Amino acid sequence: MLKIQEIRELIKLVDQSNIDEFVYEHDGSKIKMKKKTAETVVAQPAKTVIEEVQAPKVVQPAAVKQVAAVEQEVNVAVKETENLHKVVSPMVGTFYQSSSPDAEAYVKVGSKVTKDSIVCIVEAMKLFNEIEAEINGEIVEVLVSDGQLVEYGQPLFLVKPE
Repeated sequence: MLKIQEIRELIKLVDQSNIDEFVYEHDGSKIKMKKKTAETVVAQPAKTVIEEVQAPKVVQPAAVKQVAAVEQEVNVAVKETENLHKVVSPMVGTFYQSSSPDAEAYVKVGSKVTKDSIVCIVEAMKLFNEIEAEINGEIVEVLVSDGQLVEYGQPLFLVKPE
């Protein structure tokens, strides 16, 4: 088998050559390299386009009211989420809502939690880590699904503090 340095040298040689594809087979191992082939682009002279200027459209008052109502709903939703505490994943791993597949979830929307309450498990490298709520309150939203991969710092739950 080729060493990594030898493979790098092969890549450089193929890259610098006119070869588009290279295949190397030895003792059941196979290395195949392909260059990205550049597409030929034919440039055409630009055409001069003169557009007719139209008068601006008049926005109907009803549409303005609808936009204002939507903006107000968004602002209310943002303010509500600003007051919520996010329980975040302390590590990269797999999120589990319960201790086993047939067990009931630790928490669900509406569950009351204390700062020491276990809300889920994050499995990392075959270790099952119990995650605590970190705050007294009520679970407002579960942001990930059971069995989903989670990243470090990714929000898992939204908790309304008491």
